Amino acid sequence: MEWSVVLRLLLAMFLGGVIGLERELVNRPAGFRTHTLVCLGSALIMVISEALFQRYHHLANLDPARLGAAVVSGIGFLGAGTIMKDGHRIEGLTTAASLWVVGCIGLAIGAGLYAGGIVAFALVSVTLVSLRRLERLFLKKKGLVNIAMTIADKPGQLAKVTDVMGRFKVQIRDIDMVSSDEDLMEVVFLVSVPPGADKNALLDELRRLDGTKEVTIS
Repeated sequence: MEWSVVLRLLLAMFLGGVIGLERELVNRPAGFRTHTLVCLGSALIMVISEALFQRYHHLANLDPARLGAAVVSGIGFLGAGTIMKDGHRIEGLTTAASLWVVGCIGLAIGAGLYAGGIVAFALVSVTLVSLRRLERLFLKKKGLVNIAMTIADKPGQLAKVTDVMGRFKVQIRDIDMVSSDEDLMEVVFLVSVPPGADKNALLDELRRLDGTKEVTIS
């Protein structure tokens, strides 16, 4: 029983960590450690539920799923902390959903349902990585473009960029951020440029920003 518990906790920690790593790489508010802890904690809750049921089921009418149900609803509060509204855009919904599903994976692993937990992990990984690329390709075909920038990694720099885009009425649909070193970060904006907007003027304005090193459009 002890080794089974250790296996469940380690597996939950690994699966949650891998999903969290993807969120960390795209600079989302809840990343590697958060997802790892959520999945590990959920697995532990199910291990405790199972142990309590086996120990006391003959003394009282116990529901082994009761603690797990509390985890599913409780993660909603944690996920809400990752959702942010920026103008007309709402960010963090995918991260909130990934936290919720990571908790469910942890519950499955903690209950000993290894196949279900691992298959769910694989499907989540495909959704976050492969389907994200497919989504960006689909949006690009609808007239959206990518603006890739290398900018200084300092507070307020990203706000300067979005202010310039706002003046040109550019709608930002998605943002990918990758830190390249201690001083710079690479940012890719998926944007919708109004038909009458001058793309060259937009790029010139972005290049003139203090802290901007490189700007390309594709």
